[in-house]
Amino acid sequence: MRQIVLDTETTGLNPRSGDRIIEVGCVELINRRLTGNNFHSYINPERDSEEGALAVHGLTTEFLSDKPKFAEIADELRDYISGAEVIIHNAPFDIGFLDAEFRRLSVPPFMQHVAGVIDTLVQAKGMYPGKRNSLDALCDRYGISNSHRALHGALLDAELLAEVYLAMTRGQNSLTIDLADDQTAQDDGGLAGVALAEIIVLAASADELNEHENLMKSLDKEAKGSCLWRKLEQEAARDDSQAPAPA
Repeated sequence: MRQIVLDTETTGLNPRSGDRIIEVGCVELINRRLTGNNFHSYINPERDSEEGALAVHGLTTEFLSDKPKFAEIADELRDYISGAEVIIHNAPFDIGFLDAEFRRLSVPPFMQHVAGVIDTLVQAKGMYPGKRNSLDALCDRYGISNSHRALHGALLDAELLAEVYLAMTRGQNSLTIDLADDQTAQDDGGLAGVALAEIIVLAASADELNEHENLMKSLDKEAKGSCLWRKLEQEAARDDSQAPAPA
């Protein structure tokens, strides 16, 4: 599954009053793994930023004056997001600005280019009602370092949001095996090619089993259902019950 984590910076808060996009940053996830295939562009908005917005992003009119206009990057951006599921924090804000820019170019609205949108702000409010759910607050909650975020930047914020999203939904695949890494280990003569003469199995203690169950309950809560490990345990128990008795 291809997902794009997207963020924008703008000259102000309201595209209907003429505010424009000045930066777009996107990072790509394939099967919930960062690929490094990012999209990033500063944009000349052809107007000044409002004072409050400038204090947030620090992108001056002078800095942006020689950057491409949105019309010059629109096709590349559309190609990049085409058919992907897009992850945005407070999606109506960014989509509102993107729709306004597309409308100026007589281009179909944002939702017609993508497979769907996940709003992590909506997700976070459902998981943590009544708590602060800004990107900074979520970074703190999940132990993601954002100390280098002195000012907002679209690409940096997209990278942080990708980490937050994976942490928020880690119950879905936290134990997924990376088959590509396993193949690399075999090619490099790793443990996959070593025959072990003896395998020692240590049974978990009662305390360890209790800690494991508490962790499973925590993952179930975050996944809003049975986490992947719980499902694997259930499948293993079902297989064991269906196995023929030893002769």
